[in-house]
Amino acid sequence: MSQVIPLGPGARMLTTREAAQRLGVSLRTVQLWVEADILPAARTPGGHRRIPYNAVEALALSTGLGGEPLARSARAARAKLEVVDSATNDFMAPHVSSQASAGSGPRPRDVLLVADSPIWQLRCEQALAPFMPTIGLRFAETGYLALLQIGQKTPDLLITNLELPGMDGLAMLRTLERCESIAGMRILALSHLDGAELKRRGGLPASAELMQLPVSPEGVAVRVGRWLLHQRVS
Repeated sequence: MSQVIPLGPGARMLTTREAAQRLGVSLRTVQLWVEADILPAARTPGGHRRIPYNAVEALALSTGLGGEPLARSARAARAKLEVVDSATNDFMAPHVSSQASAGSGPRPRDVLLVADSPIWQLRCEQALAPFMPTIGLRFAETGYLALLQIGQKTPDLLITNLELPGMDGLAMLRTLERCESIAGMRILALSHLDGAELKRRGGLPASAELMQLPVSPEGVAVRVGRWLLHQRVS
């Protein structure tokens, strides 16, 4: 949401369009990030948003926006898991690339997995490995980072744990609904809460399906396989 922010007399402000151009994202994406408080914004007397230049630059530097795509979260998760692997020897399966090999076939379906556990991320990646020629898999650890990635590229399928640190999955989904960034995107929501409790807390979007935890990565993979089959039939 737009907020009143203290500005010095020489503070440089950007329009939402200028911020979008600097970050290399769409105008709607910047509006989404303002609504989610990822970017602070003030309003002019005429009702137009103005975003501090320093805030835009800080976001660009911290996420790599305007340069290479945001992919550090997945790399960081794998780096943490190398330590786990060497200590426990539980996750020694060979790495399977989430990038589909170049070719002239149909584009891979983009899947964004949001979970704060690196081990869960790796196990899901291994369970989804048989689908890798058909899907591209990327990761985010929090609702905040998921919004950044969705702003850059809307996934075909969003798999998200609703219990996340910081901005949780429900808050993230409500932000996407407000900004109409949920249209055409299928959502698989994982939660320890049942349907009645989630409804009491505002409910899930119409495009979301609930899988109640605990569920195995293989169970998630089965559901993704059904979704892919439905995509082919459609």
